[in-house]
Amino acid sequence: MLHHAPALTAPGHSAEALEPPQERQFTADYDHSVQRYLLLLPMRFDPRVEHDLLIGFHGHGSDRRQYATESRGECRGARDVAAKHDMIFISPDYRAPAGWMGIAGEADMLQILGILKRQYKVRKVFLIGGSMGGAAVLTFAALHPNLVDGVSSQNGLANLLEYGVDLHYVVSVQTAIKDAFGGRRDETPEQFKKQNPSAYESRSAEFHPEKFTMPLAITVGDRDQLAPPQSVLRLARAVQKHNPNVLVIERPCGGHETSYDDTVAALEFVIQAAQNGKAASRVDPHVRNNPDPGRGSAPSMR
Repeated sequence: MLHHAPALTAPGHSAEALEPPQERQFTADYDHSVQRYLLLLPMRFDPRVEHDLLIGFHGHGSDRRQYATESRGECRGARDVAAKHDMIFISPDYRAPAGWMGIAGEADMLQILGILKRQYKVRKVFLIGGSMGGAAVLTFAALHPNLVDGVSSQNGLANLLEYGVDLHYVVSVQTAIKDAFGGRRDETPEQFKKQNPSAYESRSAEFHPEKFTMPLAITVGDRDQLAPPQSVLRLARAVQKHNPNVLVIERPCGGHETSYDDTVAALEFVIQAAQNGKAASRVDPHVRNNPDPGRGSAPSMR
């Protein structure tokens, strides 16, 4: 049975409760390129003490600075929650500006986690991301559920095989996904997808709901045309069949963004559920838990 999500008070801490971002770089095992992430430690950080880790994944066209420095609600909310809970916070490039948690980005994240776990006493690992980052956290959790203790996806995607929206800024979204998933430069996205559907299915969380045994929070806007919400809502319903720790915040008039308050509520739900193992599948009061059958079908976006 699903219950309404309780009102959660936004943390009183500000981003100043985290130390200023530190630029970190490493040589990628995948291709020996130099890759970067930003590290924000709690104030008065004691490396001898265990800390949870929160990783913020930026959207298409951005980079590691988005979740580490921007004041928009998704980013500020993530940093404030990290500060409240004395978490280590990092924001990786994962092959910015358009990595889409492809082969290289996945390899980089595995390497970064190894670096951080050797350097610090990392307890639990939480993921948050918006837009492309919202898809990335779902992809990584589906690929490596044993490494993830909680996921918050903001305006993300769970099915990249059906995704048809394209935006021609920085680089075409569909071309970026094709390149990230192993396509050749002389192939069009349509050619690669037709010949290699498994490349998309393996990185689309909707095909792997059984992997989501960790707490999961989904925030979406019904009017989001850049990342239509249908696939993540279908994923949430599938995960709820075996995992009671699922929160869905669906804003009927919302677009391609998540507010500060919803960001905080979603993250707090995931963290609390992971810490106490409490069965707490809930929905926001605005959720339509049994949407019209047509809403669950694959959208046409060409």
